[in-house]
Amino acid sequence: MSDQLRLVVAGSVDDGKSTLVGRLLHDTKSILADQFESTLRASEGRGATEIDLALLTDGLRAEREQGITIDVAYRYFATPARSFVLADTPGHVQYTRNTVTGASTADAAVVLVDVRGGVSVQTRRHAAVLALLRVPHVIFAVNKMDAIDWSEQRFAEVADQIRDVAARVGLVSPAIVPISALTGANVVAPGPDWYAGLPLLTLLEQLPARPDEIDAPFRMPVQLVIRPRTAEHPDYRGLAGRVASGTIAVGDSITAHPSGATSVVSAIDGPTGPLDRASAGQSVTVRLADELDVARGEVLTDDAGIASSRAFDAVLTWLDERPAKARQRVLIKAGTKTTRGLLSAATSTWDVDDLRWREAREDLHLNDIGRVNVQLADPVAVDDYADHRATGAFLVIDPDSGATLAAGLTGADLGQLVH
Repeated sequence: MSDQLRLVVAGSVDDGKSTLVGRLLHDTKSILADQFESTLRASEGRGATEIDLALLTDGLRAEREQGITIDVAYRYFATPARSFVLADTPGHVQYTRNTVTGASTADAAVVLVDVRGGVSVQTRRHAAVLALLRVPHVIFAVNKMDAIDWSEQRFAEVADQIRDVAARVGLVSPAIVPISALTGANVVAPGPDWYAGLPLLTLLEQLPARPDEIDAPFRMPVQLVIRPRTAEHPDYRGLAGRVASGTIAVGDSITAHPSGATSVVSAIDGPTGPLDRASAGQSVTVRLADELDVARGEVLTDDAGIASSRAFDAVLTWLDERPAKARQRVLIKAGTKTTRGLLSAATSTWDVDDLRWREAREDLHLNDIGRVNVQLADPVAVDDYADHRATGAFLVIDPDSGATLAAGLTGADLGQLVH
């Protein structure tokens, strides 16, 4: 089997997200017999005459009672060409914050649009979030085409609306595909004669993988310093973590940030034994030729490109029901380092109706996207998110409750959102 694709599905309420996910699971034979039977019984309990595919993902009782998705449901499926990790994110405006969670690590996104209503506020919001998070591939699936008898004219009208939104948020040449998640037409099965493109699943199978992180500069946040101090390994000292990007090999020179200490890699230990090199995605322990004073929270790199700073500009997506406050004291978690921080008032916010930045006139509220400055108690090593997704993202945490307040992306002019 070939490479894996991390996929997020988003859209407004009742656009058919969960039905599409259920269709993909059903048509790729990725559901078990007992799960199928349970879903069929649940469908019959709601008065349906056939299986409601949306229930395959709407697993929470509250979701089934309300008929909406209120959490991020992760599912796994595969075809002979590719395996998928799929996140079905909420459509209701109240749960847009969950979309950020689902999209933050996605290689591709499918945004559903109900052909009858066309582009909605949530469509614009999701397009902005996906552009901000720099999801490499964005596909707009124009759903419920069966409800309008597959009108080519109506599809063209909605497609023009989508292209306008995509251009205004900086999404370059997104694919636009007509589908019926309910019947499966142009999802897995072929579409209408007038549509010359690929069915949705075939398109997903053929998407190029995310630009190879192995070729990027080396980044590894140190998660743990290992010093067993046993008779067998009296002098062992290793820096353990997950390689975020790039490749490191025995003999390479590296620098720890923000301390600035440098050394040479003397050994790399993997889960099954010694390695000559380690690449993005691998969890390893790096041993150095020198005993440096390097602790959890530092970032090992092979170049000087990363910035170590006590302050940076950022874009926040506010996730808490309580609004942000100017000079709010928070915890900032960047990579494996957590330190105290102070948020400035938002300087500008993203207007989802006009699709542009506006001067901020009030505090950030739930689901708002805004620019702020972050002051830190200790220096933190971060990249601009536009350059390195893994080391350019951070979390804003309430120091009293431990709740996540916001998802942050470093960089003054971050993301592809137009100004």
